[in-house]
Amino acid sequence: MEPFEKRVWLSSPTMHGDEMKYIKEAYEANWVSTEGENLSEIERLICEKVGSRYAVPLSCGTAALHLAIKLAGIKQGDNVFCSDMTFAATVNSIVYEKANPIFIDTEYDTWNMDPVALEKAFELYPDTKVVLVVNLYGTPAKYDEICAIAHKHNAIVIEDAAESFGAKYKGRQTGRFGKYNVLSFNGNKIITGSSGGMILTDDEEGINKARKWSTQSREIAPWYQHNEIGYNYRMSNIIAGIVRGQLPYLEKHIDRKKEIYNRYREGFKDLPVTMNPYDANTMEPNFWLSCMLIDENAMCEQVRTDTQTSYVAESGKTCPDEILETLEKYNAEGRPIWKPMHLQPVNKEYTFITKDGKTDVGADIFNRGLCLPSDNKMTLEEQDKIIEIVRSCFE
Repeated sequence: MEPFEKRVWLSSPTMHGDEMKYIKEAYEANWVSTEGENLSEIERLICEKVGSRYAVPLSCGTAALHLAIKLAGIKQGDNVFCSDMTFAATVNSIVYEKANPIFIDTEYDTWNMDPVALEKAFELYPDTKVVLVVNLYGTPAKYDEICAIAHKHNAIVIEDAAESFGAKYKGRQTGRFGKYNVLSFNGNKIITGSSGGMILTDDEEGINKARKWSTQSREIAPWYQHNEIGYNYRMSNIIAGIVRGQLPYLEKHIDRKKEIYNRYREGFKDLPVTMNPYDANTMEPNFWLSCMLIDENAMCEQVRTDTQTSYVAESGKTCPDEILETLEKYNAEGRPIWKPMHLQPVNKEYTFITKDGKTDVGADIFNRGLCLPSDNKMTLEEQDKIIEIVRSCFE
């Protein structure tokens, strides 16, 4: 096989042309800063889509996470239960407030926070008042169980739906299950603004605080008056124009992502692998990234340090790093599964809790899993070739 002439991406922006219309309108009206029609429209449209009463568009999902942590009342020294398998931004938002993330292990059913481990965490740290849950790769967490546990312990749920916009749990849109909820419009997300994020809530007092904090906490006064620390976190009307142009295509993007996922599942059905899982009875993921997990008995030897990897090729077996290396050789982009936060050197001082005190599910998924090229613009022929490349690694 020859390498792809054009790179096949993991998940690049899929633009449609409407985005330029709203950028142009903002430019011509000279509303290019942090106010304008695009901002008010995406607030309205996304609240309508998700079912939230209020929203504030922000510069990025990390900014939204940070404000959600502040709104939840987290202070220096407080504990926050946090999904372990996630991007670093989830955890950083806690650490910005000098609080302590306590990492809750993953479960195999959804690759999200394990409710059993969460219950154990409350037994060990009963005074914890915030649970920060991530919907990994666009698949909802088990919100019935998680929210019931949090409610029993009088804790607030924050939903990190950065990867799951448009996904549903029991018919309800994600971004709706926490008291405070977060979206991301980063360049590789299901829809994009090139950057940007959003905080959503039904808490009117909270959203007013978030709006104020995001504009440097400016008070109502003839001059710049500040009674508390604020942040430069607002989204620009230009970025909002891109998001506004993308919104009508959300369901189309999800349909294409689902098609990609199902074609991989069919293409690998006789291999010793499984795709990233979900409960079809309760969950409708947005299928943002298609991922695979290699069966334990089909893994060749693979050794990873903090920054390097090596493996021993073996007939009939493979490992994520061999597959990723082979994809790269053919000019296609894959990615390792998020390295669990408790394994990151920067987080070595923080506690990690598993369901039984022994089994580390997140580390196992990280070791055996990988993210496959999941770009909406990938052709059927290109995906067939990706499938062939992956299959060749098992020969």
